[in-house]
Amino acid sequence: MDVYIRSLGAFLPPQVVTNDDIVARTGGTAQWIVEHTGIVERRFVAPGMTNSMMAEHAARDALSEGKLAASDLDALIFATLSPDAGFPGSGVFLQRHLGIAGVPALDVRNQCSGFLYGLSIAKAWLTSRTYSRLLLVGSEIQSTGLDFSEAGRSVASLFGDGAGAAVLDTTSTTGGRVVDVRLGADGKGAEALWCELPASGLHPNIDATYLAEGRQFPQMQGRTVFRRAVETLERELNALLRDHQLAPQDVLLVPHQSSKFLNGRCKRVEFLLHNIVSTIEHYGNTTAASLPIGLHHASQTGRLAGPVVLAAFGSGYTWGSALLEWPT
Repeated sequence: MDVYIRSLGAFLPPQVVTNDDIVARTGGTAQWIVEHTGIVERRFVAPGMTNSMMAEHAARDALSEGKLAASDLDALIFATLSPDAGFPGSGVFLQRHLGIAGVPALDVRNQCSGFLYGLSIAKAWLTSRTYSRLLLVGSEIQSTGLDFSEAGRSVASLFGDGAGAAVLDTTSTTGGRVVDVRLGADGKGAEALWCELPASGLHPNIDATYLAEGRQFPQMQGRTVFRRAVETLERELNALLRDHQLAPQDVLLVPHQSSKFLNGRCKRVEFLLHNIVSTIEHYGNTTAASLPIGLHHASQTGRLAGPVVLAAFGSGYTWGSALLEWPT
């Protein structure tokens, strides 16, 4: 049974934060950020906005595009690393916002590749007829958890807030068919990109001493992660194209927006730059939201036609790729 992305939606907070805004808090220069990441600006939420609220905006956008009501959904999957609370997961808060009590809500915690892990689950649920129409969301609020000091400069400059959503079913005649989804992980690199606190292995799991040490902020071994990301994405993308007998120049690539220069390295898979969807210049790295925001951007600019490849690599390490097919 074929599974389709019936419709897409996105939400970006209205507050635009420039590189000048970032360096005013962290030091450094705006030019350094552009040269090392390709990011010019990003979006930050205003006080009072929660992750599930952003997700609701993106979800309702996707539902409107698909001419659907929330009551037409029978399951939802929420991918995020920045939940509304330690527990429960953000899926139940989104369910409450949408007014669909009783519908199962699954949270996926696979960071940058979370949307692809969620897509794999969605495909399995729909193919097995466990559910008939579901909502898949990737949504992140990074701005409230970053270290805006000189010590945290290299990480704080990378991230932005945003949400993207997709409605999937087995009956769409105009959406994108989910042809293949591939996932992977290697826990050997778990501490190369992580946020340690709160940690249940500590006693207590969070403490003023740990906070003073900055262990509640994301930490990244930038060069190590970049090198591993390039190696992994090259291998995974080449394998996906080879197995489906596709030429790179005939495929639209929507990569996770971790770095403009990582996107550019996809040229080593012979993608042409005009065949790559890039939103990082204006939105930064929105982790689990990057792929659905990128898909929505491609849809709004008329680029979704024919084979579309998704790819992501991130914390864990976890990664994934997918092949979608839109009508031409």
